[in-house]
Amino acid sequence: MGATVTSKGQVTIPKAVRDFLGIGPGSEVEFRRVENGSVVVVPLEKARPQSRFARLRGHAGAGLSTDEIMALTRGDD
Repeated sequence: MGATVTSKGQVTIPKAVRDFLGIGPGSEVEFRRVENGSVVVVPLEKARPQSRFARLRGHAGAGLSTDEIMALTRGDD
């Protein structure tokens, strides 16, 4: 696979390589020189922003019975 360098020194990473590395828009990569003189592209792991639903994961509440949970979901008082 090849790519053309723009006048700004930019290249488009081929889709097959992006898919293989799991990178997309906004991803950060690092260029590393390896022992044989080649340069490799390494995706940098960033902490993903916490999902707005993350705090809801786990359990419905401390010590609630199934009947209590069902009453909550139905809106029973």
